Amino acid sequence: MSVHHSTEYPLPESVENLINLICEEQCQPNPDNHARRELASLGEVISLEILKQIRRSKITKSFAGFIVYKAKNYRANNNGGFTQSPQKMSTLSTQFSRVSASCSSQGSNSVSSSGISPQYGIENGSRCSPHFLALEGFEFRRLFLILSYIGRNKLEKVASIEDIRSWRAQGEHLSMGAYESLIWNKLGQDKELVSKADRFKHRDWDPQRKTHYYHCHVYSDESYAFKGPYLETTTTFLQRVLKDENVLIVKFEADRTNANGSSEMTYPRFRKIAEEGIFLGPRCYRFFAFKDGGKGTKKNDPTSCSVKCYFVNMDSFSQFYKGNPNSVQKMSMHAARCIFMHVHTVSSLSAYMARFSLILSKTIKLDVDLNDGVRIEDIDDIACKNEDGSFVYGEDGKLQIQTDGTGFISEDLAQRCPRNCFKGSSANGSNFERCHDDIKLLDKSLEPSLLKCRQSDPPLLIQFRMFCNGRAVKGTVLVNKKLPEKTIQIRPSMVKVKIDPQLIAAPTVNSFEIVTTSNRPKQPNFSRFLIALLHFGGVPREFFTDILEEVIVDARNLLSNMRGALRVALIHGEIDDNFTVARMLLSGVPLEEPFIQWRLQVLAKEEKKSLKEGRLPIKDSFYLMGTADPVGCLDENEVCIIHDNGQISGDVLVYRNPGIHFGDIRVLKATHQKALEDIVGSSKYAIFFSTKGRRSSADQMAGGDYDGDMFWVSRNPELLSYFKPSEPWKCTCTLPTGIVKQPSDYSADELEHELFNLFLVTRFQPSKATGLAADSWLSYMDRLLTLGPECDDEKSIVKKKMLQLVDIYYDALDAPKKGLKVTVPKELVPSKFPHYMGRGDAFTYNSKSVLGEIFDRADQIKLEEKLIHVWKIPNFEDEIPEARLQSWIDHYKTYRDEMKGACTLDGELKNEAAGDVIQKYKQILYGADDLDKSPRSWADIRLDALALYHVTYDYAIGKNMAKYCGFAWKVAGSALLKAFMDDLDEKPVPCLLSVQRQLLV
Repeated sequence: MSVHHSTEYPLPESVENLINLICEEQCQPNPDNHARRELASLGEVISLEILKQIRRSKITKSFAGFIVYKAKNYRANNNGGFTQSPQKMSTLSTQFSRVSASCSSQGSNSVSSSGISPQYGIENGSRCSPHFLALEGFEFRRLFLILSYIGRNKLEKVASIEDIRSWRAQGEHLSMGAYESLIWNKLGQDKELVSKADRFKHRDWDPQRKTHYYHCHVYSDESYAFKGPYLETTTTFLQRVLKDENVLIVKFEADRTNANGSSEMTYPRFRKIAEEGIFLGPRCYRFFAFKDGGKGTKKNDPTSCSVKCYFVNMDSFSQFYKGNPNSVQKMSMHAARCIFMHVHTVSSLSAYMARFSLILSKTIKLDVDLNDGVRIEDIDDIACKNEDGSFVYGEDGKLQIQTDGTGFISEDLAQRCPRNCFKGSSANGSNFERCHDDIKLLDKSLEPSLLKCRQSDPPLLIQFRMFCNGRAVKGTVLVNKKLPEKTIQIRPSMVKVKIDPQLIAAPTVNSFEIVTTSNRPKQPNFSRFLIALLHFGGVPREFFTDILEEVIVDARNLLSNMRGALRVALIHGEIDDNFTVARMLLSGVPLEEPFIQWRLQVLAKEEKKSLKEGRLPIKDSFYLMGTADPVGCLDENEVCIIHDNGQISGDVLVYRNPGIHFGDIRVLKATHQKALEDIVGSSKYAIFFSTKGRRSSADQMAGGDYDGDMFWVSRNPELLSYFKPSEPWKCTCTLPTGIVKQPSDYSADELEHELFNLFLVTRFQPSKATGLAADSWLSYMDRLLTLGPECDDEKSIVKKKMLQLVDIYYDALDAPKKGLKVTVPKELVPSKFPHYMGRGDAFTYNSKSVLGEIFDRADQIKLEEKLIHVWKIPNFEDEIPEARLQSWIDHYKTYRDEMKGACTLDGELKNEAAGDVIQKYKQILYGADDLDKSPRSWADIRLDALALYHVTYDYAIGKNMAKYCGFAWKVAGSALLKAFMDDLDEKPVPCLLSVQRQLLV
């Protein structure tokens, strides 16, 4: 393309060169004199800024028109459309006093000044309010706490500048905990701007130990309220890279006046906020990503949703790269996302956010620098083959593979992985109560040797996400002792986002992120789907009802039967403050002890609820993470299972949730394979599937793969003797209709609009197809299980409908990634459902199936209830100094207030907050997280534990309520049990909880 220089409107050489480069790259004609005049009038610096923005976008119409638009936009914003380079950006304290419009983003993602809310510090898009200037120098979380405690009120309406300055002066030498109390007293308590439930009182404010989650609730009137910081032990890759304070989790509140919470009347307002950003002083948080948790809404709150929306602070985005030779100046949204992955290379808009949300998974970073000699090797997937050796292709024309989602990692790298990871959390804490490893020894002297044995082997399988040079990889890696050190091998099926060749030199963040490891499985329960499929396959009704009757006997006599009490305590130990009741009973504390009696009543209700839902315990069964045979030694329909004592042999039933097809339960043969030991050594806990045949074993079970899927495995001899398998499900490929636009086909503005629109639809118009298809299938299955041999015609009709629902259900599960809009036809929705599904009398019939019988018999359980008399254990009647008693009286009063606040939160936040409160008082008692780590003398700990016990039980006696005894055992349980056993003439015998479960469950 010819170089054009206008003599009428000459431009600096740097501007001319950039113009020519853009013309060359995007095949555009040179801009006309009108556009050149606009650039000339703005000067070299601004002209270069405009052209850089244009270069980062795709010119869909006219290059000259784009220049004119940008120039006018710059003037309209009064120099507010651009930002300083990283070198010119100052520290956080200076940012709060800067009089600029640094909240605007670059490029066609620019922020309009007209809609900027003055509520949080910006007026007319040009200057910070004096109240926000008064916050200059505040630590961010302290500043955010102030905004949290003013609710939806404006800062200037509830506090003067003098107030703010005095809070800073008073708080300069205060800890975060003391500072929180100060601000709560000034705003929350005195002015009652927010409810007590919105108070954030944490035991440990150390930013190095906890992730700070900052929330913002946006309302339909365009106001918003900040909430937080919430503290959690888990974090996401996004937060780790950008730092906690630069990530805002935004909840768009549904209009409660609308029954379904999905009124499109609020969409324009929410879109406006997304386009303009959420402002916090000079900080501007802009829409970045969202993730659908997939767990649905709460039944008692139609406005709640599992969809989380993440905004990021674009102003300090480049601070992460300050000093990095590859750093860029202020980034466009496209460039910001490319730091994590080149997500624009995916094939469809529906896949764009599904893949980008990988950065929102709760993960743990593997302690290794991918840029420091780590080899990431690409290896081929193993293809499915016919008997003649030819490749197998699916209905979509794609090659079918045996190794979907699984690769390898060298032993040295696997050794660096924390043990017992689960959903981004690693529980290697005190007393070896590790996630899904349920180790709990009563004899402390044996624990160190056991730990050394347990930690000598790396995890067998690691579920992970890896981000490297713009590529995003998802799946599992199997430890491979034969690989050279520092080696990771991945397959094409694991690569979810490819590298854009044009961005090879662009800066990226590279990391190997661990989600879950292959952990020791815990005892599983049946589900309604699994019971129905097994019963259909020939397992008699009596098999399930006999198990139910056995459990009912224990449940009825729970308060007076030691075996039943211990069995229930072991089954529900995870919700019982880490097996508190089980540990008390196994330590010799009498069954009649008041706290044990109260907790057993609580657990009995949980047991009844579980039984009504079909969650019956099943022996000789477990869940294992699946992977492909790495050496090709397994024949089709063979598996290799590595459990506690090595490999297992014999027939097994294998099933993958959420399978609902008749053939989703398979009978496979477990065989011992010596060749596998050379690959994995003595690492444990996984199931290996064959890589031979026309179709992978995982795909035959509800379309599964090996990127972390868990498989139910049963060696139960009765189940194996009865069950007769059906033909596996076959995929009927459903593809999006019409021409699918790729993300790169959209302009920057169009892409942001479409992505946020996708969020709005996901948030306010969630698909009901998955739940409706599953419920409809279960209703038809219930009917099928009760039809006799004389009803073959009706059976055929019912089965046909069920198979249609299976396809719809599996399509609905994959819909977000494939861009499918899935609905359940009315003719496939039954008019009535079994009574155990709780649809209401008008839509219910009385089921006579095995599931109906399980529900009815469990519902009829009369639980043993009695008024619990609170009394004290005689062993603890020691003389306690009055000062210690008074100290714990004060602590216990504060504890009750703190726990009351924690219990007002929801879900994970409630558990985290309650755990925080307990740990606070463990630290006071032990000076550590628990007894075995305490630096204090046993004599002092014992006296404090007994003081705590007496204070707690005296309060419970006064209230005549055993539930108030919990503080003693939750906080001082380890010390109290040691003190109790010290008075006994018996020596404790070490026993794993897993062994106890095998004996009793």
